[in-house]
Amino acid sequence: MPVVAQDHFSQALDNTLLRDFSIAAVAGAVVSSLLRRIGLPTVAGLIAAGVLVGPYGLRLIGDAPHITTLAEAGVILLLFTIGLEFSLRRLRHIGRYVVLGGALQMILTSVLAYGVVLWWGMEFRQALALALVVAMSSTAIVLRTLAERGESDAPHGRFIIGVLIFQDLLVVPLLLFVPVLAGTSGPHPGLAVFRVAVLSVLLLVATIASGRYLIPPVFSAIEKTRSREAFLLSVLALCLGAAWVASLAGLSLALGAFLAGIMLADSDYSHRALTDVLPLRDVLSSLFFISMGMLFDIRAVIREPGLFASAVVLFLAGKTAAAALAAVLMRFPSRVVWQAAVGLAQFGEFGYVLLLAAVRYGIFPHENVQAVLAAGIVSMFVTPIMMHLAPHVTAGERILRPLARLMQARSIEEANPRELPLRDHVVIAGYGAAGRLLGKALERAGIPFIAIELNAETVRHSRMLGERVYYGDATSPEVLASARTQDARALVVFVRDVSAARRSVEAARRAAPGVPVFVRTAFLAEADELRRLGAHDVACEELAGGLDLADRLFRNLAFPDELRERLIQSMRVRCVVENET
Repeated sequence: MPVVAQDHFSQALDNTLLRDFSIAAVAGAVVSSLLRRIGLPTVAGLIAAGVLVGPYGLRLIGDAPHITTLAEAGVILLLFTIGLEFSLRRLRHIGRYVVLGGALQMILTSVLAYGVVLWWGMEFRQALALALVVAMSSTAIVLRTLAERGESDAPHGRFIIGVLIFQDLLVVPLLLFVPVLAGTSGPHPGLAVFRVAVLSVLLLVATIASGRYLIPPVFSAIEKTRSREAFLLSVLALCLGAAWVASLAGLSLALGAFLAGIMLADSDYSHRALTDVLPLRDVLSSLFFISMGMLFDIRAVIREPGLFASAVVLFLAGKTAAAALAAVLMRFPSRVVWQAAVGLAQFGEFGYVLLLAAVRYGIFPHENVQAVLAAGIVSMFVTPIMMHLAPHVTAGERILRPLARLMQARSIEEANPRELPLRDHVVIAGYGAAGRLLGKALERAGIPFIAIELNAETVRHSRMLGERVYYGDATSPEVLASARTQDARALVVFVRDVSAARRSVEAARRAAPGVPVFVRTAFLAEADELRRLGAHDVACEELAGGLDLADRLFRNLAFPDELRERLIQSMRVRCVVENET
């Protein structure tokens, strides 16, 4: 490189930028690794790293707008990948959680927070604005934690994701409401709200039309070039372009990115796009967590200790209670209610956006905001830890159980004894796709069965078809006793939550110690513990999928049946031996 060009390059490159990124990356890697070694989630470590190196900590990084900008890009990519994983078909499947669950959570949390803030002595405008801020949860933190734990498709995961999508869709109307609340929106505030509502509907229609008619041929042409770079750049162009168009329409960047993901989700290219974007998303979203930690101001805690402590309690206890009530009203059992409530008990990134808007329009004084923001960051740090511990803390379930029973579907404990077979039946815990297939096979074989299911809608639909499916939690010895498990031939556990599967095995050992328990689990590494707890046999999706694929390959290669079966058996034995060692 010529000397002159090199000098220009050196001048253009901001050394402060490189230094801040280096410090943030090193601190994030070191602190999150140390906390991970003692069992704490990665997200908590990244937030702690931001607190440590930020302007209110060791001051290794001062006011760093460039990190905040890249962190916002991480949130945009995060919402884009959420859209990729939630196609229109899947959104229809969780539509009840989005509309009903989201509305209940927002209303109940806002009402509770409004009352608490009025009790603090704030005026009407401040109380209402802060109540809306408190009601928002963190999409970035919660989805990252659910993905790490593999709980996105668990009942509490679907409820949480539905609520978060509802909150994200409300961001723009709430941002428009802030100037109305401040009295600075002009003579026709209703007209502005109507305009954004119309634009939102038009953008949604354009999203559906583009996903069906425009995106597939465009990406098909790009795919034919066989260029990975061209494909990745096209995916990023779609994400950022949709975010930009949404911003031009007065909507949020994150909402535009989310709709862009939905455009691509129903196409044949969604999985490849998700794979290509994930590394970049993870890096930028990690910067987001670090940048949120950098906002923690210890001086605000010292200056307003009462406000700070009250806000922490409001986030962690108040939001948990409000979200629990919303889940109870949707007729979830106590275990799902507890884990869903814990997952929504934190300050959110869009709540931060609303808080800044309220400050900008003069609703809040800056000194009070810093104390509330510090409390919110504490809640963001604690939430991943609470989500990690929640499946193992049964006290919350016991407290919520009486309330959940008031709203639930007809429980197996309330079933007429004449409806239930007396003995020699099979109990199926979890009546999803696999449970239904097993039930149909048992019917054809003339063996009666009872199914226990947590999803009230599944129970209602199955009961309409005349099937013996009852509402109940298989982790409860009382529920298993009501299903006459002690007189059954076997208990089969189809539960996706591995912690719930473990507790189901333990409950079965207490309720029916002589009955064999068969368990399905996702990973081979989980099988040993389930057997140690008393499972008779464990089927691993990881092993079964690999063996099935190998069998299909051997058939395609025209291997003789004897050789094929011998190879499959040797693979099975090798997997078991390697797992034990």
